[in-house]
Amino acid sequence: MADLTSEHNPESFSEALPDALTPEEDIREYIAQVPLMAPVAIADELEKLGYKGQTDQRRALSLMAYRHVRRLKRLYVDGEEWSALPPKQNILMLGPTGCGKTFLVELLFQHVLKLPTVVVDITSFTESGYIGDDARTILTRLIINAGGNPNLAACGVVCLDEFDKIASSSSNARFAGQGTTKDVSGYGVQRELLGMMHGAVVVVPMDYGFSEYGYRVQISTRDLPFIACGAFSGMDELLRENRSSIGFRNVDDDDLSQLTLDEVGSFQKFGFLPELIGRFSRIISFPRLPAETLKQILLENVLPQYENEFKGEGLALTVTQSALEHIVARSEKRDTGARGLQAELIAAVERAAFDTFMQRSDVEVVIDTSDGQLTSEIR
Repeated sequence: MADLTSEHNPESFSEALPDALTPEEDIREYIAQVPLMAPVAIADELEKLGYKGQTDQRRALSLMAYRHVRRLKRLYVDGEEWSALPPKQNILMLGPTGCGKTFLVELLFQHVLKLPTVVVDITSFTESGYIGDDARTILTRLIINAGGNPNLAACGVVCLDEFDKIASSSSNARFAGQGTTKDVSGYGVQRELLGMMHGAVVVVPMDYGFSEYGYRVQISTRDLPFIACGAFSGMDELLRENRSSIGFRNVDDDDLSQLTLDEVGSFQKFGFLPELIGRFSRIISFPRLPAETLKQILLENVLPQYENEFKGEGLALTVTQSALEHIVARSEKRDTGARGLQAELIAAVERAAFDTFMQRSDVEVVIDTSDGQLTSEIR
């Protein structure tokens, strides 16, 4: 792979990023040491690391990750030609908040495979020339996460969170709980993403100052998968309208599992450029997490952290079965999924912590319910 680093390399920046000129041999060595795990092994490892539920979705992304790593090894280690292999995959993941989309990406690529990865809230970016973060600086962040080496970054993964929020204001769909239409700058950001997602050599600023003479590097996105995540609130209504108009079955309110990339019309009505949706090779739909999975996450992922904190203070923390069910029910009612579990628990925990930390020891703090509210009691 040719070195895509800019020749303009100020001394101050080269000191900050000493590996920016890593030779091709080092790239090959880096790819060679990336673990090549079977898709089944990847999915199992994710579960061991605490990912609960979404079995089919976890398997689908595990396969995508395996194919990405295997493709890199065939290109950089085995020396195969790009034309002999399928292109990189861009994935679109749909599902309500708190269903595990971005957590799955972070766990898989940052902790299991340890590839250069960046997860960004796409709503903070704007089209080039407007106030806000230039969309190209998504790649700047990826390069920084790759130790300043654009060639290593080009083998990583980009995750665009809140992707549905860049739909154009021409859409009549509304965000859940909001009374406003979508960002008017959405189409500009979508146009910026078009070339990056397809595969291009992109010139990105590295100084965040956007100075005309600021340091820039080039990065190829030919082997860089983009994973977009979003809730797509209101999409079910558009699907229902489109499918009923041509004799298809109705769509359940909470079910986007039948959405396919063939339904470009629905995405266009939602506010997306058809060309951008065409950059994705696969849709993975995430359903809401059921109550039993939320309770498992609460017991095995969330609660142990607080139990350990109280243990460090010489205290025992107990959450009753009634309190656990209350927390799960509240999270379901607020439609916040796993993300809301900690928010529901923390208020009761903080009250108990204020009264006991460095004040009491060798006592049990019990979180329970009374009159439909969480309570804390020292025993």
